[in-house]
Amino acid sequence: MATPARRHPRGALQERPVGWARNPLVEFDDLLNQMSGLLESTVGGAAPVVAWTPSADVTESDDAFQVELELPGVKSNDVDIEASGHELVVTGEIKEKERKGVLRRSTRRTGSFEYRLRLPGEVDTDKITADMKDGVLTITVPKAEVAKPRHIEIKESDERGESGG
Repeated sequence: MATPARRHPRGALQERPVGWARNPLVEFDDLLNQMSGLLESTVGGAAPVVAWTPSADVTESDDAFQVELELPGVKSNDVDIEASGHELVVTGEIKEKERKGVLRRSTRRTGSFEYRLRLPGEVDTDKITADMKDGVLTITVPKAEVAKPRHIEIKESDERGESGG
């Protein structure tokens, strides 16, 4: 049995290879940027700025939550961290670099970003620390004393109900 052949009109070659040539999410980002540009040119620059969310890992230990955000090329002065109640909010901006010549292609994210995290349990917002190293922002959110697991010691008592040693 022969396999069907796909024919292109007038021998035109397929522009896109079979499968995804790049990350499908980049396609959506490009579409969003094009739509924003179109709206901005139509309305005259009054379009709202859409913030993006950086990649993050959240881990939990017995005494703290640790949040690691990927922010390559971002300076700590361009990042703001706020904590209120159970919510942690990280906002900032990656500024567009001034370039010489014509930019032919760009896939790097620029503009405002926002990361929101709702933390389970009680946290101690007064003792939150943040450290920026090698493009990774690490935020440590200690748990409140009430939320930490506590080991309860069991005392043995003799048959008369008196505590023994």
